[in-house]
Amino acid sequence: MSRTPRIHKNTAPGNLGVAILTVSTSKSRCLSQGVKVDDVSGDLIEDLITQAGHRVVERNLIPDDLNLIRTRVEKTLGRDDVDVLVVTGGTGVSRSDVTVEAVEELLDKGLPGFGEIFRHLSYMEMGSSAMLTRAMAGVRDGKAVFLLPGSPEAVELAVKRLIIPEMAHVVKHAREG
Repeated sequence: MSRTPRIHKNTAPGNLGVAILTVSTSKSRCLSQGVKVDDVSGDLIEDLITQAGHRVVERNLIPDDLNLIRTRVEKTLGRDDVDVLVVTGGTGVSRSDVTVEAVEELLDKGLPGFGEIFRHLSYMEMGSSAMLTRAMAGVRDGKAVFLLPGSPEAVELAVKRLIIPEMAHVVKHAREG
């Protein structure tokens, strides 16, 4: 790593407040019927984030509904204790996958490098089906936002190799004048 990114990372904020949003119609339907749901990807994000020394300040699970996603994201990003939002689910190409459409227009700036690197790493592990993900990231009001696929394997790859190493760095720059 060159000197400048190392300096930036060393002066980035620590102990960030992270919100986790799982988007899944089937899991949301089960919850509404009183059925216990295993949110494997959401749990994995929480475990990895806390092991890295950050705080999970909010967790939600909602269906694949564009307006519900947009409203939840706006509300979450309006919280003072949220520095980073990680959304899992709804980034594929099926008709019901609307997370990207719901969130993209809310961002001040996109981080196309996140999606590019994520798809490259995914391709190295799983081959050409990596092109089916529309994972992306961006910033809004000094906060980092990451949109991930719903699979635990994709979540682990993104959180371990990209989000944890860079989220404080992203927040630092997003908050600069």
